This record gives sequence, C-alpha cells and structure tokens, in this order.
Amino acid sequence: MPVIAVVDYDMGNLHSACKGLENAGATPKVTDSPLELERADAIVLPGVGSFDPAVQHLRSRHLENPIKQAIAAGKPFLGICLGLQILFDSSEEGEEPGLGIIPGIVRRFRHEPGITVPHMGWNQLQLTQPDSPLWQELSPSAWVYFVHSYYVDPMDAAVRAATITHGSQTVTAAIARDNLMAVQFHPEKSSTAGLQILANFVRLVEAKQPATVF
Repeated sequence: MPVIAVVDYDMGNLHSACKGLENAGATPKVTDSPLELERADAIVLPGVGSFDPAVQHLRSRHLENPIKQAIAAGKPFLGICLGLQILFDSSEEGEEPGLGIIPGIVRRFRHEPGITVPHMGWNQLQLTQPDSPLWQELSPSAWVYFVHSYYVDPMDAAVRAATITHGSQTVTAAIARDNLMAVQFHPEKSSTAGLQILANFVRLVEAKQPATVF
C-alpha cells in the first residue's frame, strides 16, 4: 500500500482524513517532518481554521519549501479545504502571504438574500475537468460536503477542476494541475462520493510507484 504523508501543522482534525485514506487503501502517516514528506509516496495537506495561522504554522515547522519541492518534483499532492486555500498568493481573510504555488486570491463570499455564510452543507459539483483522475467513476453531478466562508479565485481558469453555485455565485470547488490537486470540500465527510475521490487519488499514487521486479 502507498504511504501518504498527512501534514500535521495544528490546523484540523487529522483523524478523519487518515480514516478516509485508510478506507481508500493507503497507509497514512501523520507527520511534520520534511524528511518524511520526501520519503512518502504522496502528500495530503488537510486544514480547518484561518488562513494566517495556517501559513504561520507551516513556516514555523519549515514545511513550506519541502511542500513546494515535492510538488515541483511531481509527487502526487492533495490539498483539502484550508489546504487548498493556502496554496494561493493571499487571502481576504488575513494578511500573511500564502504559499504562492497557484496564482490567485482567496475571496470571501458576498452576503446576499437567501444564502448563508459560512457555506455549510451539501452542494452539487459541476465538473470543469471531467477527465481529471480525481473524478474517475464519479457521478458527473456528485454531491459533496462543504464548510467554508472563503473560496479560491485562480488567475488561470484552466486549473479549475470543479465549481459549485452558492446563491448567485459560482465559485471554484476544486483545482487540478498535473500532480497537484486540491478540493474545497471535505471528501472524508462526503459519503460514497468522497470515498471514491480519495480512492482515485490513492490509485493515482499507486500508478506512479515503480513496478516491483522479482
């Protein structure tokens, strides 16, 4: 089974992410060690909370450069919720610079009649990269679970892998670029669809592992 490093930077419940990966057939390893990130077959960056503390905690653990190097080297990477947002340049939620791996800004939902902020609950994906490895065997109109007040706004629309509509606003729900994938929703809380997405990520990791020669 592939070993997937789940980054521990004090920003979220790692147990549910690890359980989802285990159910999908992987061996998750919770770590804040740059060496363990280098050794792992893939990296998952979960996150719940606020933008500024998240990037501060990552930098205090000297994890920013190892994450950037792993992505640049082609290692499969999955960001979840806040783990998507901190990949961007900056956020309207805070003042700290993000990791700057994906050009763009994290924006706050506009208040409008009939919608709630935070956006909390189930919403239906519109797949804008239907051939992405994340969406294999997934219904083209799958429902997944969200909890967020902010959403990512990439400069390059081509990185959008899925969108959702909340009120009159259509926003990015997932991005994908080569080995880098990230989702705003919580796959570990998204029932069958979420498990399928995690299984697809694990399958992608397995495909990149070198073949065993006997």
